Amino acid sequence: MSVLIAYIALSVFPAALVVAAANDIYEFKIPNWVSIILIAGYPVAGLAAGAPAGVIVEGFAVGAAALAVGFSLFAFNIVGGGDAKLLAATAPWMGVSAIAGFLFYTAIAGLALIVVLMTFRSLPVLPVYARAPWILKLHDRKKDLPYGVAIAAGGLISFSQTPFFQLVFGG
Repeated sequence: MSVLIAYIALSVFPAALVVAAANDIYEFKIPNWVSIILIAGYPVAGLAAGAPAGVIVEGFAVGAAALAVGFSLFAFNIVGGGDAKLLAATAPWMGVSAIAGFLFYTAIAGLALIVVLMTFRSLPVLPVYARAPWILKLHDRKKDLPYGVAIAAGGLISFSQTPFFQLVFGG
């Protein structure tokens, strides 16, 4: 396939992650359509990148494992449902080769997010926050972490190590 088509197909991944992170920051929700686009775009990107069928199938297996882990975390009220779905929709893109790095970077980004939000939430509420309700939500100590931000960061940092990226841009 054309290199341009591969570039366009690969661009779905970072674009969807940015949308997921922004929605999680603003609304503490990750729309289902973002995860659907990631899952639907995955085999398209694989074909456009010229990936062997086995690599695409391995990615789906990684995604299935991530879905099981994500929903286990959701069942124990550790992460939200949107976070679990985003994790499962991001994992196939990582494949076997990049999943460990993705999980590591996601965990590091999650720790950074905790530090930043704990610091922010310890500061007084400023009157200017009233003009931005999403900032008030972020400041609310009763709210959970928008962990989709950490998942997106982990995915974006790991993207260059993914099988499809390596096929298109080289290693």
